[in-house]
Amino acid sequence: MNLKRIGNQTVVFANPPVILSSYSVVGPKEGQGPLSKTFSKVMQDNLNGNKSWEVAESKMLEEALQGAVKQSKVKTEELDYMLAGDLLNQIISANFAARTMGFPFIGIYGACSTMALSMAVGSMLIDGQFARNVLVGVSSHHDTAERQYRSPTEQGSQRAMSAQWTVTGAGSVVLSQSGTGPRITAATIGRVLDYGEKDVNNMGAAMAPAVADTILNHMKDLNRTPGDYDLIVSGDLGQVGLHLAKEVLKRSGMETANQFNDCGVMIYDSSQDVHAGGSGCACSAVVFAGEIMQKLISKQYQRVLLVGSGSLHSPTSALQGESIPGVGHAVVIEA
Repeated sequence: MNLKRIGNQTVVFANPPVILSSYSVVGPKEGQGPLSKTFSKVMQDNLNGNKSWEVAESKMLEEALQGAVKQSKVKTEELDYMLAGDLLNQIISANFAARTMGFPFIGIYGACSTMALSMAVGSMLIDGQFARNVLVGVSSHHDTAERQYRSPTEQGSQRAMSAQWTVTGAGSVVLSQSGTGPRITAATIGRVLDYGEKDVNNMGAAMAPAVADTILNHMKDLNRTPGDYDLIVSGDLGQVGLHLAKEVLKRSGMETANQFNDCGVMIYDSSQDVHAGGSGCACSAVVFAGEIMQKLISKQYQRVLLVGSGSLHSPTSALQGESIPGVGHAVVIEA
């Protein structure tokens, strides 16, 4: 068998899938940030006319998925699978959106790494000739995440300076076996690492070792260096996690210079009181679907490594005193 797997953790696609379209919907806080002009739609408020934040999140994901399908010009009968996920218990935002969309559905949970993981799995389906076109989308919502993982926002709880602000948003892309657009040329599936961090208000520290491990294995597998990329971007390490990941890479002999950034750092500015930066499934999804895709299309970026970062704890595991496992999944996108 002629395996497409290279090295320890990486696959290289013989027929790289094309990203035909992307679409992003964000909340008002995200719309006030430095990337405001790159999003497809900015909502006026976090409920967006719905009865609850959870309903608003699912409807927001539906809108992003429908927007990507419309822009791709792919006929609905030619969309073979929909891959989606979110942060809520039993990935209800994705499940309920799938109920409306009507496509064969694969629900995926990788915490905040779900966008990169879904893009990797969707690319495998297309490269393996199991699908012609795949719809990918994820969502998160600040208020639904706070209600589930920490304290409802109505309580006005004091936030730690290492805490991150869950991005309210949804991002979607359509992957295809043919067409015009940036291509996903490789994927590195990460390992779950746990160095004993237990503070749910410091998820960046919990995820940083896994993200660094994925980057190191990716470079080793493909015999590349950070200089081979215009941008290496993690999903939502935030300020704390990004600093730690860079330090781990440096101690491992890898200098990332100015190539390494984080979507959670990029999406907000210092005046928005988000402390360590952004987080959530939508963090990498909306930054990629907007800012990064636009720079790939305009050829400002030739090759990007998107490393989704995931904090794999639950409210129950945290209350039981368990430490927080982290994971990082990477995809290579080339103009």
